[in-house]
Amino acid sequence: MRSVVLLGLAAALAAGGCDDRSYREIGAAINVLVKKTHGLPGPAIERLRKIGRRAIPQIETAMHTASARGKVNLVAALDAIAEPEAAAVLQHFAVYDRDPEVRQACEEALTKWVAGNDSRTAPARLALARIAEKRRLRQAE
Repeated sequence: MRSVVLLGLAAALAAGGCDDRSYREIGAAINVLVKKTHGLPGPAIERLRKIGRRAIPQIETAMHTASARGKVNLVAALDAIAEPEAAAVLQHFAVYDRDPEVRQACEEALTKWVAGNDSRTAPARLALARIAEKRRLRQAE
């Protein structure tokens, strides 16, 4: 019995090693988007798009400390990833970010998603309604 438990633990640790690599890949792409001012963000956004929804939590975390230009690049990455759960991240920054360029980029991505008529449409429509409500109540930047 003990060897079965140890074997299961070893398998779990080995699987975790694979995740560590993708975590680093995501972090490297995010680093390009938030810190490189002279490089083109296109290849980094494409890497994040291929990784997909697993990148969303790291992108959200980076959004809190990135410069305005970095945030706009991260919004472009969320748009490229095109997962419905990213609508909540876009909504948050469309409401509370201090930079109008970031707020506008978030709203533009959500507006594009509403027009797409796919799995992102309903979450994006709800996010836009919440943004409008927060602004109406003067609870937004």
